[in-house]
Parts: sequence; C-alpha cells; structure tokens
Amino acid sequence: MIVDCAVYEEGRRRAGGVELHDAYDAVRNRSDAWVWIGLHEPGPDEFDSVAREFELHELAVEDAIKAKERPKLEIYGDTIFLVLRTACYIDETEDVELGQIMLFVGPGFVISVRHGIATDLHPVRLRMEERADLLRCGPSAVLHAIVDKVVDDYGPVVRGVADDVEEVEKEVFSDDQRMNPTQRIYKLKREVLSMHRATAPLIDPLHRLAKGAMPHVHEDIREYFRDVYDHVARANDTVESMREMLNGILDANTAQVSVRQNDDMRRISAWVGIAAVPTLLAGIWGMNFQHMPELSWRFGYPMALAVIVLVMLTLYRAFKRAGWL
Repeated sequence: MIVDCAVYEEGRRRAGGVELHDAYDAVRNRSDAWVWIGLHEPGPDEFDSVAREFELHELAVEDAIKAKERPKLEIYGDTIFLVLRTACYIDETEDVELGQIMLFVGPGFVISVRHGIATDLHPVRLRMEERADLLRCGPSAVLHAIVDKVVDDYGPVVRGVADDVEEVEKEVFSDDQRMNPTQRIYKLKREVLSMHRATAPLIDPLHRLAKGAMPHVHEDIREYFRDVYDHVARANDTVESMREMLNGILDANTAQVSVRQNDDMRRISAWVGIAAVPTLLAGIWGMNFQHMPELSWRFGYPMALAVIVLVMLTLYRAFKRAGWL
C-alpha cells in the first residue's frame, strides 16, 4: 500500500495531501519539483500505476514486489535501483529479523518500497523535511538518508549479537558441566550469517555511490555516502570477527565436551574397578571347597573383609592420584 506521497519544491514539502495523479502532474509540469512515494509491501496491481508512470524497468519492478534479492545497485537507463536489507534485533528471543527496502531514484522522483517491520522510514521523512538544504539537492538526498538509516540500524543489531556471543563464550568455559550451549552457538552462527548477507554485499554499492559518477546523485551528497560507506565497512568487519569467534567457540565447545566425556569414562572405569574387588574376592572365598584354611579359623571372616577394604582403599588412592577420581 502507499504509505506517503509528497511533492517537494525548493527544499519544501508541498502543503496539503497529494494524490498520485497530482504527484505525476507536478513532476511533468515543473522542472524543479520532485516526488517521494513510499510504499509498504505493495502487490503487482498497486505498483503497476507507479511503474508505468515513471517507466521503471520490469526486472526491477519484479525484484521490488518479490523482495528476495541480496543488496545490490543497478542502473536501468537513467534510474538507480538500490536494494537494501534491513535488520532489527529481538533481545527476548535472540533473533535478527530481516526486511528489505528497494529504492528507485530517477529524474524527479524517488520511490521507496519497504518489506518487513524493520527500519520504519517515517522518521526519516520527518527528519529530511527539517533539512531544506539537503532537500534542495533532490532525490539523492533521500537516497542517502534512507541508506544511512538502514546502516545505523545495523549498530544495535551487531551489539546485541556481540553480547550474546560473549555470553555463550562464558558458558563454554564455565565450570558448570551441565551446560551444553551447542544449540545456542549454531543459532548465533545463523544470525551472524544473516547479518553478513546484509552488510557484505552493500559495501560495493556504497563505494560506487561515494566514488563513481551516478545519475541523479548530487555532488554535495556524494561525500555523505563516503561516511555511510565507512560505517557499513566497520559493521561488516565486526560481523566477520564474530563469525571467526563463533567458529572458535564451537571448536572449543566440542573439545570441552570430549574432555568431559573422557573424564566421565575414566571416573566410571575407576569405580567399576573398585567395585570389582569385593566381587572377585568374595567369589574366591565363596567357592565350595572342603579344605580351605579360613573356614575353621575364628578370624577368617574379619580378615576377608579387611582384605577387601584394604584393596579397595589402595585402588581408590591410586585412581585419585592419577586424576581419574
């Protein structure tokens, strides 16, 4: 559906509500006017009028409706098509919720298509409407503002996941042997991989916007893209570091589990060895032979018990000294 539609002239938003056909007329009739149309999860029929009016390429329109693309920057004629992945961190479930924003920037228009709940663009519009100096630079100012908002939203997500990685690292090296954070580690690896798919492919498009000559990107806005490029590069470096750390944590956890299993097996084996002593000795003395010297001796029974206890204590001390108990 259409969330908002506005016409901007000389850095100011045209007062009053603007319908789609009014926005089309404003762009056709005034060279200094441009329109910003915001849509949220539009269907093919809803998007058809906008696509026909601004002559959007059918491949870009298909990508904008399906919202299954990786971050990328493509040029169709004189129209920029930029795909962004948005991210939102859910602390209660330790999940990273992803969405997508597709941006069409052309002569006299910017069209934002948002999918998912992450990264609301209404605050971006309000903030931009307070900066007449930036709005005078045209649609590229909106392009930068949206990209900057998406990249800024990566910060809380990266910090939230980093805190979880630190917690699971402490769990792995905890003395509590009942804890096995393997499932949590794999879940965090999936979340980090999702973030990597959002940050890594975005580096090249932002580098092109910051360094190359892009259609409809104002010269004064290009330096702002350099700042956003630095931010996304740092976020991607952090995500890469977390991937490496989680791989190391998983290896350490596997080693810890193996060590604990070996310790348990040695402990069980030691107790089995100790428990076998009375069984062995009692089996020998319990054989039904007639001529056994201990049968007629008054202290034979206490001596048998004493021998059993002495052997068990000797084995216990030996196993304890060897670290098996």
